[in-house]
Amino acid sequence: MTRIEETAETLAKAPARAESALRDFLRSEASGGIILIAAAILAMIAANVPGIAETYFHTLHREIGPTLSAVHGPMTVHLWINDGLMAVFFLLVGLEIKREFVDGRLASWERRRLPVVAAAAGMIGPAIVYLAIAGGTPGLANGWAIPAATDIAFAIGVLAILGSRAPASLKLFLTTVAIVDDMGAVAIIALAYTAHISTLALAGAAIVLATMYVLNRSGVRRLWIYLLLALLLWYLVFLSGIHATVAGVAAAMTIPIVKSPGHPDDAASPLHRLEHALHPWSAYLIVPLFGFANSGVSLAGVSPAVLLAPLPLGIALGLFIGKQLGIFGSIWIAVRTGFATRPGGWRQIYGVSLLAGIGFTMSLFIGGLAFPDRPELIDQVKIGVLAGSLLSAIAGYLVLRSASTATTSTANPPSDSSAPTQPVDVQP
Repeated sequence: MTRIEETAETLAKAPARAESALRDFLRSEASGGIILIAAAILAMIAANVPGIAETYFHTLHREIGPTLSAVHGPMTVHLWINDGLMAVFFLLVGLEIKREFVDGRLASWERRRLPVVAAAAGMIGPAIVYLAIAGGTPGLANGWAIPAATDIAFAIGVLAILGSRAPASLKLFLTTVAIVDDMGAVAIIALAYTAHISTLALAGAAIVLATMYVLNRSGVRRLWIYLLLALLLWYLVFLSGIHATVAGVAAAMTIPIVKSPGHPDDAASPLHRLEHALHPWSAYLIVPLFGFANSGVSLAGVSPAVLLAPLPLGIALGLFIGKQLGIFGSIWIAVRTGFATRPGGWRQIYGVSLLAGIGFTMSLFIGGLAFPDRPELIDQVKIGVLAGSLLSAIAGYLVLRSASTATTSTANPPSDSSAPTQPVDVQP
């Protein structure tokens, strides 16, 4: 047998190259987004059907498990979901951020600059709109960040319904913008919505985090060690007063990654393996469960006029108006000035800018942090988030449905080359 024949036989027997982690992410987020939409509808039904509504709200506030912190009080079902399961969701967010910056579409400044600019403007715009409407009402200014974040699962779910009318280039662009958006949301949660800091617990968390970093730099690749330390980190952050979900992102930054552009699911990379393992749990359980637990609002005695109240109106218009102005406007300026290339047709870009106004998961989450001691405002937050997200979803869907599918992207393609694996651990 000649060498050429041996090579051909070897290639024929070789397993197919692992599919792109980003494509797997888009597919899981698309189906997960549809499930999330269904969870939100079920929550609204459960919160408004007599007999079921009482069970729904009673179950969410039922005490379960020990009191882990005197500050937070007894652990309820709702608290476990928002501070426990959502920490796993934020761990996944952190893994995605690190992968994209080290080994993905955001690995170079040329690929970062447009998503960074669009995401930043897409957070500033909604905050300005919200403050212009609700900022003058005493006690409401603290909710400025509620309409600032994008729910990638919900948005990708709408794109999935559109099928071929939403080119892959736009899905990838929306994903990269949302990843940068998530970074901003995490920073906001850590800096703007933290009170009553426990220095001792925070110092303990810093020691655990430093230990994880040293293990990474020392070449330790066993995931179970990092996961055990991440659990301890979560508990210490929970005690410290900083929202416990921040521990998920912090822990993700210490998970070792092996640069492998040709094999994004390579078994040699702990980060890729953990990210791949967490995706289905996040998309099909954690996020839908959070949506079900947080989007149910009783409409008994609520009139349409409530939408004109400063809080829900500021949130709804922040999501619907602020997001599209911030993202579409910044992209238009970036393209006109030659700062970046256009990632699709203008109508498609506008449709994606509208979809970015679907705040849902992150907006509901931040809303709970913004008014922790004012439960009477939480229902108004939910109404504003649901209204703004629904408007954005419908408008984005209609715009993209009417857009030409012939428009091609001029943006850089996703990093999915067949380059050989580079077994080098890199910190972001």
